Amino acid sequence: MKHLQFIDEYGSFSIKQPENTSYLYFPLASETGLKSSLTPNLGGDSKTDQETFLLEPVSAENLHNNRSVRNFWLVCEKEGIFSATGASAKQEAVKFTALQDQSKITAGFMWHTLERFSSALSLETRITSFIPVNDNVEIMHITVRNQSDSTKDLIPYAAIPIYGRSADNIRDHRNVTSMLHRIRTDSNGVFVRPTMSFDERGHRPNTKIYYVCGCSGSGQAPESFYPTVEDFLGEGGTYTHPRAVCENYSGVPAGTTAAGKEAMGAFRFPRIRLAPGKEAEYILLLGVEGTHEGIARIYEKYNSPDKVRKSLEITKSWWKEKVNTGFHTGDADFDRLMKWICFQPFLRRLFGCSFLPHHDYGRGGRGWRDLWQDCLSLLLMDPNGVGQMIEKNFGGVRIDGTNATIIGDGDGNFIADRNGISRVWMDHALWPQMTTKLYIDQTGDIDILNRQAPYFKDAQSDRGTQIDTLWDAGQGNLLRTEDNNIYTGTILEHLLIQQLTAFYEVGGHNIYRLRGADWNDALDMASEHGESVAFTFAYTGNLRELASMIRLLESRSPVKETKLTEELRILLNDDPELFENTADKINLLASYTQSCRHRVSGRRFSVPLSELAENLEHKADWLTGYLKDHEWIDGGADEGWFNSYYDNHGRAVEGFFPNEVRMILTGQVFAIMGNVASEQQIRKIVNSADHYLYQKEIGGYRLNTDFHELKFDMGRMFGFAYGEKENGAVFSHMTVMYANALYRRGFAKEGWKALKTLAETALDFDTSRIYPGIPEYFRSDGRGMYHYLTGAASWFMMTMITQVFGVRGEAGDLILAPRLMAEQFDDQGKASVSLVFAGKKLDVIYENPDRKDSGAYKVSSSFCEGQKLQTDKLGRAVLPRRMLDTLSGGRHRIIVKLN
Repeated sequence: MKHLQFIDEYGSFSIKQPENTSYLYFPLASETGLKSSLTPNLGGDSKTDQETFLLEPVSAENLHNNRSVRNFWLVCEKEGIFSATGASAKQEAVKFTALQDQSKITAGFMWHTLERFSSALSLETRITSFIPVNDNVEIMHITVRNQSDSTKDLIPYAAIPIYGRSADNIRDHRNVTSMLHRIRTDSNGVFVRPTMSFDERGHRPNTKIYYVCGCSGSGQAPESFYPTVEDFLGEGGTYTHPRAVCENYSGVPAGTTAAGKEAMGAFRFPRIRLAPGKEAEYILLLGVEGTHEGIARIYEKYNSPDKVRKSLEITKSWWKEKVNTGFHTGDADFDRLMKWICFQPFLRRLFGCSFLPHHDYGRGGRGWRDLWQDCLSLLLMDPNGVGQMIEKNFGGVRIDGTNATIIGDGDGNFIADRNGISRVWMDHALWPQMTTKLYIDQTGDIDILNRQAPYFKDAQSDRGTQIDTLWDAGQGNLLRTEDNNIYTGTILEHLLIQQLTAFYEVGGHNIYRLRGADWNDALDMASEHGESVAFTFAYTGNLRELASMIRLLESRSPVKETKLTEELRILLNDDPELFENTADKINLLASYTQSCRHRVSGRRFSVPLSELAENLEHKADWLTGYLKDHEWIDGGADEGWFNSYYDNHGRAVEGFFPNEVRMILTGQVFAIMGNVASEQQIRKIVNSADHYLYQKEIGGYRLNTDFHELKFDMGRMFGFAYGEKENGAVFSHMTVMYANALYRRGFAKEGWKALKTLAETALDFDTSRIYPGIPEYFRSDGRGMYHYLTGAASWFMMTMITQVFGVRGEAGDLILAPRLMAEQFDDQGKASVSLVFAGKKLDVIYENPDRKDSGAYKVSSSFCEGQKLQTDKLGRAVLPRRMLDTLSGGRHRIIVKLN
């Protein structure tokens, strides 16, 4: 970490001359909707949703310009002009030279401070930016300090371009939509209220007011205003050389109005005389509100330095408390990186998948996987209400086992596809069960399987192959019975339908069909004949885990059977001869989907839980044998791996080809995680992955080898340059899942290698060129890409807690089974994790005085607040739920001795 340094245990960091690194941006957000990104010179954007952008929307390639910079200018009448953000033509001209300003960014969870010093003017500025937790306002607290030995006469200017409309209008009717702007100045700022939201499908009256307000630290209001871009830039001026600043153009007074032009939140403060060593403070407020009264409330709340400082401390404390998981290992930088990784799931929940510069796709909603994988991190950090969230999310499952793909606001709100595009991702049934399993393990709430949930209904039917012509939107989006009653089934029934319909939807090789894609969205050109061996492995593991959940339910419930919808009976066929016959399986599935295309009968049948579990185990056993017999690629004595896919011509994608070896990591991950691969096969897979996929200097394991082919019969990924995104980049999400799978199967050394290499690359700023955290992927030169909003963070955190530190729930009890390597302990042989489990704040401390590796030590004794814990037959320390429930508030220490 040559340039970037951590400055506290919470992961706060500093970096000098950050503007010399491209593509850097930092996230700020509130819990109520405002979302911002900041570049090192305070470029970036700010918005509440796709329709409401305060600042002009930016993508990664827009970060190089200074158009959307939040600027603060100082005119020193005798010595020149200075931008506190560095975004002036003169400062740009001396960039990378000895005359460049000294600059530094210091940042932590949801706050960002830019410091800049001009040796030519002897001026030092500091701009702290943050968004309070419960208000839609971005605050800039600016301090100007005279570092010279003479008094300076300064004229300060604030300059923030106001975009004020939908992101769709960035090129669609950009000029036309500026004509909708109605702009007004008052004593403290510039206000923009467009007359309407422009949408050719149906224009709507606008109710949003976009604003930039400001005052000095002593409460002085601006003295003049530049409410349009043309006013501020002047004829021929630019954002880095605005004529209003450079030529001291007169502004307009408060009370001025303008219309039909691009708006500018720009104003000039009264001239100040700053004595040597003295400071002046300014506050800028930029945001979106529905009323002028709302803006007045915001202004009154934050119109003094003391109010701003108090709010900043509240904001810092709020997010520190939210990120309530902490690690102590032998590497302090790794521990602080983990703070950011634990913070990233919160960012994804707030930003969705569309609202940071690299994430410039979609319209802000979350996808089906996001709903479930984000719950993984919440279960480990903020589990309150997750059970209800899970129950509501099951309302997005269709009776044919597919699910809604348009997610509404809030939990459990799903929307029918207005365009009638039948999109089916074949992996979607995997994640709800994974999340529900973790929930049951963490809470012991096995009874969630008995709770009722409705089914989603729209025109799509027969797993996206047919349209239900009897359905229309007036019937609503809930499945009904023949008697027109809303039908609900247990969560268990939802899980069964998802797993069993997937089991029968197979292709020509008797492997689960790929359909629109699996986890890898870029495998989207093999919907007719493509098959996903990778996720067939995953579903095999799911069938076994669902069976184990059913057996747990049986053991804890006085009722030993469950009621299921009558239509589902056909899916419980338990004939191995049927399993072998592809055509018969497809026909059976068609019989099921046709029987419930429009409605269900409403009749139910009872089945013993033990019989249900056994049925699923038979299917899992058959799949395991079939996959081992048909998909293993023999690489010799020490190597081998599984084929992951069949392309749209029905050909195996991986293996030894005339000009190259083709290997994909995904199939290996799920073969290991799904308990299909044997230990001997895992060793061969590891050797093959190290041989063909591992590249330490760019993050570790690539997603695939170079196929040297576009493969239009597989997906768009093969059109990407090799080493970019899904085509051969080090894709963090899959690498972390590879590590997780290895840990689960007892291969701790190999799992740690995968995690460690990712972390080391992220922390090597000269290579990754990102702020702390885990990116979606590392490209071919090691630069971290698509930062912050990645499911890899949830999986990394979960793997560190539940596998590396081995602190995990099992049917509600707390299990302690560490797989830490020797290097992960500190000099005293200690390693610890702090977390919340069962509502209790716990510090789990492992003592390994001889610093042995995983596999060389075992739990010798363990204590919770001095009370000895039992060790189970697997050698794990166990803290039973009943003991957890007796613990009082406050923090509790658990000490586990290893030898």
